[in-house]
Amino acid sequence: MTTPRVPGEGSGEFTLACGESARVGEFDLGMREFRCTCGETHAVVTDVHPPSRFVPESIVDVLRETVETADGFGEFGTPHLMGMVLEEFPEAVVAEDTSEEGRAGYSMLWVTDFGSRELHEIVVELIVELMEHAIGHAEDEEAEREFEEGMFAFDVSAFVEEYRRTRDFEDEYDTPV
Repeated sequence: MTTPRVPGEGSGEFTLACGESARVGEFDLGMREFRCTCGETHAVVTDVHPPSRFVPESIVDVLRETVETADGFGEFGTPHLMGMVLEEFPEAVVAEDTSEEGRAGYSMLWVTDFGSRELHEIVVELIVELMEHAIGHAEDEEAEREFEEGMFAFDVSAFVEEYRRTRDFEDEYDTPV
């Protein structure tokens, strides 16, 4: 017979990619980075963080219009972005289902082995790859050529630097641009 659980009753402890242990209660909704006992700073993402954390809303809108999802999350969002990162770097990302932790305020938590800036660059690179893949299916050679030209001129690091400067990532109340 199963024992009924009270939300938040579990240990909430999990192992980070670096091998250190952490507790779900150490991560709040405003966190973007976690200073670990291993000495490194790890990027922190929750399912309630908007995808505009990484790219402008206009790009998020395009992704939502063009990417069909076949899961319980509905429209394209942060869980899908982090799924792409997890697929690309499975040993560097820990995904923790926190839906049983009633006090967490989020259902999914991802903690990466790299910092938030590096994660930001990785997410942008993966979005560009996704867009390149999508444009390849459009069967429009002119659109493909234009996209490739733009892609060669696009500097991911410069974009991330400008985007992070435009948004206030030090404040838990940062808003989309």
